[in-house]
Amino acid sequence: MWDRIEPLMPADPVRGRRWADHRRTLEAIAWKYRTCSPWRDLPNDLGPFQTEHKRLLRWAVDGMWEKVFAAVPAAADADDDIGWAASVDSTVCRAHQHAAGARKKGDGLRGEPSDHAIGRSRGGLSTKVHLASDARARPLAIVLTAGQAGDAPAFDTVMAVIRVPRVGPGRPRTRPDTVIADRAYSARAIRSHLRERHIRTVIPQPVDQIRNRQRRGSCGGRPPGFDREVYKERNTVERCINRLKQWRGLAMRTDKLAIAYQAALHLAAILIWLRR
Repeated sequence: MWDRIEPLMPADPVRGRRWADHRRTLEAIAWKYRTCSPWRDLPNDLGPFQTEHKRLLRWAVDGMWEKVFAAVPAAADADDDIGWAASVDSTVCRAHQHAAGARKKGDGLRGEPSDHAIGRSRGGLSTKVHLASDARARPLAIVLTAGQAGDAPAFDTVMAVIRVPRVGPGRPRTRPDTVIADRAYSARAIRSHLRERHIRTVIPQPVDQIRNRQRRGSCGGRPPGFDREVYKERNTVERCINRLKQWRGLAMRTDKLAIAYQAALHLAAILIWLRR
């Protein structure tokens, strides 16, 4: 796995001190989030915790995690190893008390939302992770919002994040063949968005929408197409969520900054893709 990820890591700067061992840094960050341990409890053989934490934030601001996250599926796409029947869903992650206390208007870091993607829902302070997975339960897109945010309003953002570059010439692939989602995404705007992009939609209608259409008679229009057999494949996104939440530091958020938490999600997604 390291042989495949090493060429994607940033090179040493021309001036100043050289980077510390990249492999040790990745192992330290992975250990921290796999165990959900405080940074100060990092084992000595994994380096100073200040260095590893700063490296996590610096690469998050520079966009390095997103760059590597895009490059790994690109290699799979070159081998025709991506199932382009994408499943979309979200999961709520409780926020630990250590995640509270950041500045209300953000810390001036690029990409950091003003609310730090933490909101109060029924279960207390939480963060919602919206993601899309391929047909083999591997993440294609990851988006963070506050815990009380709805699923449907974040759908366009999730679809916009799907971007798999080509290894050779050609534009990145941004359009899956099929999108599978549950009833929370059964909105007219979502169906129109997918229809305009010529993406097959497999989303069931909730009971209230069916009754409303039937009550209007012929003015209600035809019911949208729905393939029950294809809908059975929606479990791929649930399995993808389970893989990510095997990391205890991702199942419960302890980071104050959303970009740090999302960087850890990207690292877990990278390792999932590298195990293919």
